[in-house]
Amino acid sequence: MTRFINTDSADRSWYVVDAKDQVLGRLATKIATIIRGKNKPTFSPNADTGDFVVVINADKIKITGKREELKTYSWHTGHPGGRKTLSYLEMKGKKPEFIITNAVKGMLPKNRLGNQLIKKLKVYTGEEHPHQAQKPETISLTEK
Repeated sequence: MTRFINTDSADRSWYVVDAKDQVLGRLATKIATIIRGKNKPTFSPNADTGDFVVVINADKIKITGKREELKTYSWHTGHPGGRKTLSYLEMKGKKPEFIITNAVKGMLPKNRLGNQLIKKLKVYTGEEHPHQAQKPETISLTEK
């Protein structure tokens, strides 16, 4: 008999990931897998069974190829002619947390479950984070 795990009975862990000198896309896919819970044997596609992830050193993330000059982030303010655009380098200078959050959010489901899952990602620019009380475990997501 298949046992389905619901959101309330899922055991949650906290992990710290250092983004220093990591490639954005590869890091984001691994973080999305952990947040979604796909790395656990109790994965259920319709429930939030994943873990919390704290990312530090978001301002030291790398990006490959010519994307540093070509990548842009755009949004619309809702007013006529209100399209705003920032390059990757401008966004890295203003809000480096947004770069990682946006990349991970694009890899999660586009529904209420995805909105719930993205709240389990905490991104910070420096080495410090306010989640020491949760006793997070440091993990390395590098491929070697």
